[in-house]
Amino acid sequence: MRLSDFFRQPYLFLFFIKITYLCYKSFSIIMKRLTSFILIFCIFFCQSVLSENQTKKSTPEKGLNKEKCTYNKIPLKGRVKIVNSFPDFKVQVVNSFPDIEVKTVNSFPNRCGEWQFVENFPDFTIQFVESFPDVKIKFVESFPGIK
Repeated sequence: MRLSDFFRQPYLFLFFIKITYLCYKSFSIIMKRLTSFILIFCIFFCQSVLSENQTKKSTPEKGLNKEKCTYNKIPLKGRVKIVNSFPDFKVQVVNSFPDIEVKTVNSFPNRCGEWQFVENFPDFTIQFVESFPDVKIKFVESFPGIK
């Protein structure tokens, strides 16, 4: 049966029209539901992005940031010079409840809490104090970092 013969027979033509209409109607309902789903998804997605941005703005840039392992935006890893005045921050060595556990290394201080003490070209400077420190540290042999 050719296509032209198909359209000559009225009952097949009406059947074809009915099927086409039902498909269009079903497609219309599906598209409405899909559009509603997409709209609801976009609302929740935008809300989560906005709330995430608000929490990012609320995190303090000053002081000790445990998530980024920084103090006043200075990474707590790298080459360190000990000074007597005008340090980047003051450090007190403690045995319990430190802010950060420090491991001294001879090269490649790339991880949080790994410090290499140097005299030239430091990443940051510290001053050891007995009271009113900015950061409390504990020297360890393994597993350095903020706990």
